[in-house]
Amino acid sequence: QERLVESGGGQVQAGGSLRLSCAAFGRNFSAYAMGWFRQAPGKEREFVATITRSGANRYYADSVKGRFTASRDNAKNTAYLQMDNLNAEDTAAYYCARGTVATSTPQHYTLWGRGIQVTVSS
Repeated sequence: QERLVESGGGQVQAGGSLRLSCAAFGRNFSAYAMGWFRQAPGKEREFVATITRSGANRYYADSVKGRFTASRDNAKNTAYLQMDNLNAEDTAAYYCARGTVATSTPQHYTLWGRGIQVTVSS
């Protein structure tokens, strides 16, 4: 069964770093763009980053640009989100998603992970 599984979340102090991983189970990982979204309590899900199929292009939300880096290893069927200089506003559940287009629009992603919590303490 195709699924995405996030790992690497947890609690970190402001200014710290975390790296999220998204393991894809199924076929043709390299045929899909991979996106990252997050949702804080009481807020809507928001776009964080996305990476194209080959990994050649990446796009970020303004709020994380310069601090977060999306990457992927197609040989390992895994996508990553390196998060540096974290602050309290980054506290949220983070989701990876698979789509046919590297876009900020969640409707273009058809397979989602269950999410993982990231908590940044100030």
